[in-house]
Amino acid sequence: MITRPLGATGPAVGALGLGCMGMSDLYGPADRTEGIATIRAALDAGVTVLDTGDFYGMGDNELLVAEALRGRARDQAVISVKFGALRDADGGWLGFDCRPAAVKNFAAYSLKRLGTDHIDVYRPARLDPAVPIEDTIGAIAELIQAGHVRHIGLSEVGPETLRRAAAVHPIVDLQIEYSLISRGIEAEILPVCRELGIGITAYGVLSRGLLSGHWSADRPIQAGDFRGHSPRFAPENLGHNLGLAEALSAVAAARGASAAQVAIAWVAHQGQDIVPLVGARSRERLAEALGALDLELSDVDLEAIERAVPADSAAGPRYPEPLMAHLDSER
Repeated sequence: MITRPLGATGPAVGALGLGCMGMSDLYGPADRTEGIATIRAALDAGVTVLDTGDFYGMGDNELLVAEALRGRARDQAVISVKFGALRDADGGWLGFDCRPAAVKNFAAYSLKRLGTDHIDVYRPARLDPAVPIEDTIGAIAELIQAGHVRHIGLSEVGPETLRRAAAVHPIVDLQIEYSLISRGIEAEILPVCRELGIGITAYGVLSRGLLSGHWSADRPIQAGDFRGHSPRFAPENLGHNLGLAEALSAVAAARGASAAQVAIAWVAHQGQDIVPLVGARSRERLAEALGALDLELSDVDLEAIERAVPADSAAGPRYPEPLMAHLDSER
């Protein structure tokens, strides 16, 4: 496995990371046994970053990661945990809580569920507008001093928040959506991250399946699947967006690759400080994603990809309007 640095102050990690959310939540029913097998296959292939959240499956995803890691050396994985999202018994969203006391409470529960004495990268899932980011980062810094956390990350925040957070403690990475059809970080956020030595762990590199080459207009969206509420999967936008995917598939076919592999390789090509996260829920999809690491894109390839999927060509925003309001990165 090729490695990349996780920011200027973080560890070297596998050039591809695994997002584990869909194994427990938000993408419809999942096969737990296959999810665990997929995590283990990823580790065997040299993937190190395992991304989870304490609110994924109401803690179930952390338990799943813990089971997958059982019997393995702890340093084989770089566990990234998001915290702060509040949910009710029906899985509804209640807001965010990033007060210092809450940070330490969330961390204690995550450590217990994960069955570990430390979290490698700990990050608030979103900016809590009621709590200064300095207070939240300061609380995580105290967890680092106590040995419970190794590094601090952020998620979906903008340039001002990045600067304020980095002034309190080094930030290793920003987790944020970045793909061929979600390039909003390029104008301001990515330059500030590079100025501050903050890496990028890019999620949504396949745009939740839109760019994978495996989605179709008649594919039913099951209950509990986030895509049922996503504007880009809405009937009025889906046809246009699948047209972009078809154009990408044609480019990929000319290279003897899949659309998913080209989409992942494109994100990886944008810089050595970027680690794409793939949400593979099966060993089959993981194997496909790993193939992207062998795909070197030439200038000719990049031009063809740009013609197929130009910047700002997607129909619909990346989240429903109520959720967009929670994104400091979009302000």
